[in-house]
Amino acid sequence: MQTSFVSTPLKIALVAGEASGDLLGASLIKALKQRHPQLQCYGIAGPQMQKEGMEAWYDSEELAVFGLVEVLCHLRRLLRLRKKLLQRLLSDPPDIFIGIDAPEFNLGLEKRLKAAGIRTVHYVSPSVWAWRQGRVKKIHHSVDRMLTLFPFEPAFYEAHGVDTRFVGHPMADEIPRQQGAREARRELGLNPDRTTIALLPGSRSGEVSRLADSFLQAAAELANRYKDIQFVTTQATATTREMLIQKLGAYPDIDVQVSASSARLVLAACDVAILASGTISLEALLVNRPMVVAYRVAMPTYVIGHVFKLLKTEHFSLPNILAGERLVPELLQSEVTPNALADCVCHWLDNPAQTAQLQSRFATIHDGLQRDASNQAASAILELLE
Repeated sequence: MQTSFVSTPLKIALVAGEASGDLLGASLIKALKQRHPQLQCYGIAGPQMQKEGMEAWYDSEELAVFGLVEVLCHLRRLLRLRKKLLQRLLSDPPDIFIGIDAPEFNLGLEKRLKAAGIRTVHYVSPSVWAWRQGRVKKIHHSVDRMLTLFPFEPAFYEAHGVDTRFVGHPMADEIPRQQGAREARRELGLNPDRTTIALLPGSRSGEVSRLADSFLQAAAELANRYKDIQFVTTQATATTREMLIQKLGAYPDIDVQVSASSARLVLAACDVAILASGTISLEALLVNRPMVVAYRVAMPTYVIGHVFKLLKTEHFSLPNILAGERLVPELLQSEVTPNALADCVCHWLDNPAQTAQLQSRFATIHDGLQRDASNQAASAILELLE
């Protein structure tokens, strides 16, 4: 049920990290503005949130840091940024604060704002059920409400006394069930009749630096195995796009198009995707494309996680976590080799019956995530102000 329209101007501060958080934030702002047309939004935002009228005090790319060690390398800068933001929010308090993802940055900020009497919501659960479960204690003291994208998450939080709402995933609402690969290839300027592989080594510079060479070497191997094959990739930021183009210079014999289009269109155009673990794997599921998921972090981060047994789940890719079983190949750390990636792609290309079974499972998961998420999230947020 939607919250009734209120004419009083509403001030909401938001902080979104990286491209996926920016998209979630943009959809949420649009839903909130349907109920509060005079809504004032400000904080840390990317281009999509700014298009919806949010005032960006800082750009969300400031928070695009991944992994324990990587965060430590940027810690002083991030702490200075958070201190400035906190002072500004406390000097002119918003009606409510919404942290979108970026838990390492947002949870500390939310804790201080909540202690100062400002309502706080965290949108997108950190993977506490899988990684560093002790963080749930901090979350309990930091947020008035947690909004989750996946149906298995509320039970974990409620067992620890955290008010939680499952709102579904906006991408599941936006992405149609059927998307033609040939039409997408034409839109990208690709040959519609050739086998097409998407190469998506992540949206952060650290991910691209660790995965892109292995992905490109796998592409070279696949080009040896299949004579009529093409590759397509894209990047969300100019920085990572330039990194990828530079790496491509070492592989002049493979047909890779670097597109300026969205990752979603690139996924729709492909037969199989090789991609980094993260939100992009969920997007591939919703576009209904087979995939191979790779996960490689800085070695100190991996060693810390392994030694202290911080990972508490059998799977790390979202399709497998949502299914509760291994639907798609997952390659971790040293397993991410060109031959292993190529072999996994060949499995999907050479076994159409198994590909069809996978796509049927993906469609079922898609249905379970369709909840009109942005409106559900807006309702859950505005409930706290009533």
